[in-house]
Amino acid sequence: MSVTIHELGSWKAESKRFAMLTAYDFPTARILDEAGIPVLLVGDSVGNNVLGYENTLPVTMEEMLHHTRAVARGAQTALVVGDMPFLSYQVSVEDGVRNAGRFLKEGGAHAVKIEGPQVELVHRLVDLGIPVMAHVGLTPQSVHGLGGYRVQGRGEGASRLLDEAQSLEKAGAFAIVLEAMPAELGAELTRSLQIPTIGIGAGPDTDAQVLVLHDLLGLSERIPKFARAYADLRGEIARAASGFAQDVAAGRFPDPDHSYS
Repeated sequence: MSVTIHELGSWKAESKRFAMLTAYDFPTARILDEAGIPVLLVGDSVGNNVLGYENTLPVTMEEMLHHTRAVARGAQTALVVGDMPFLSYQVSVEDGVRNAGRFLKEGGAHAVKIEGPQVELVHRLVDLGIPVMAHVGLTPQSVHGLGGYRVQGRGEGASRLLDEAQSLEKAGAFAIVLEAMPAELGAELTRSLQIPTIGIGAGPDTDAQVLVLHDLLGLSERIPKFARAYADLRGEIARAASGFAQDVAAGRFPDPDHSYS
């Protein structure tokens, strides 16, 4: 049975913590789904982790739909959330509705994620039956406006984020990502909201945690302070490729066991 947004709400009520990971392709989605990860986010972080962009801003709707379809084909039980890219929803509510609908209709996603205090849009989408995951704190699509990748919610900024989060909950968001904020604020937001909070650099007291898959697997060149590499696939891939090249150069591959007679 597939994970639903209602289950996530029940898990908060039961104090059952859960994990979310980004996924960008079919085989990875299949592996994560089989590993029991309940929520897969097709993040616009595909831009800097897969497509080679400097940040998430250049990512297009067509690129996001392409990767969302692949993840949706690989996930059998996980809730698939499509991350709405820059300028796919900020220009107007109508644009946001149209593009959010495409994630469900063309991408096979179960829900969308939207950055920032887009209260009117969230309310409209929920009215139309499109589940929305909100996102406050450090919002990467606003990196230039924020002056870089900076911790948010210190000092007077804490009350602003609290107001934003509560407004998004009232608008109907089923969960909210809290990114790059003091751990104390992450805990306060989690206590103040009825919907699940999903932390990334927001301390240990949120209802769930999310990591970018490439950070988790040790594929990123630099791991952020808030992330942990649970493997060294960057090193493993380099070793495998080097070993293959050496065997080819020495005539050891293919050997008789890997040749047809």
